[in-house]
Amino acid sequence: MASYLNSRSLLPILCVALAISMPLKIRGGEIAVYWGQGDDGSEGTLAQTCQTGKYRYVIISFLFQFGYGQPPALDLAGHCDPPSGGCAGLSNDVRACQSNGVKVLLAIGGGAGNYGLASADEAQQLADYLWNNFLGGQSTSRPLGDASLDGVDFDIEQGSGAYYAQLGQSLKNFGQPVLLSAAPQCPYPDQFLGSAIDAGVFDFVWVQFYNNPPCQYSNGDDSGLRGAWFNNWANIPTGKLFLGLPASQDAAGGGFIPPEALISQVLPAIKSSSKYGGIMLWSKKYDDVSGYSAAVIGSV
Repeated sequence: MASYLNSRSLLPILCVALAISMPLKIRGGEIAVYWGQGDDGSEGTLAQTCQTGKYRYVIISFLFQFGYGQPPALDLAGHCDPPSGGCAGLSNDVRACQSNGVKVLLAIGGGAGNYGLASADEAQQLADYLWNNFLGGQSTSRPLGDASLDGVDFDIEQGSGAYYAQLGQSLKNFGQPVLLSAAPQCPYPDQFLGSAIDAGVFDFVWVQFYNNPPCQYSNGDDSGLRGAWFNNWANIPTGKLFLGLPASQDAAGGGFIPPEALISQVLPAIKSSSKYGGIMLWSKKYDDVSGYSAAVIGSV
């Protein structure tokens, strides 16, 4: 009995010693990708995108028109024609994605389009529209059919940043889980989404670390990126923070990080952040050409 007690008394000491000797666990991440603007058919179907096993989040893009008294409008390039009802068949793809554990979100906004919110009433009206036409509500005119998407992505790149916090909160108030993500530019604070991000309505924030020279990777230099990540973005109120990247050199005007540099240089640095969630790629079209996600998935 005496030797048994002595052995038990040594356990805390042994556990501490093992913890000190073992390397720190590197946080694993996931990949989000935008799909829907491959107008030449190069990015495959939504179901095929999810079947690759590379992506945890697929963001359908874009609801490019809303607010200012306009009817909301969806554009999916060459995939299908929403106004004619030609995209309703995507419900089968959405369900196939979800059965594979992939979350499917709808992106509102984008780099081109005509959108904005003129009042809190318009924010509520858009929330109602999104809920009834894409999420858990009901409507006779659901553009993607009867499947319920998992959430909404705010990719706001023009107009005013007003009332997006209210929109996000309204979407959270429907009584069923709705994932919300944001895709701000890396200069901080983001001029369009800063207030909504500060309000803490987003589950994920995938920051666009491209097309912004002060905070993007350039010619082997990641100091601007790391500075923006740790000094600003790592402190925002969100569940997870993703590094948004172009999937190829042709996908953006700047900020492309070669896969080997991402693996050896950038990811080991930003993974030390407790909010690190993975990477976001623009877009499936470019990823198919470059093979970027396949090259880096083992290190994300």
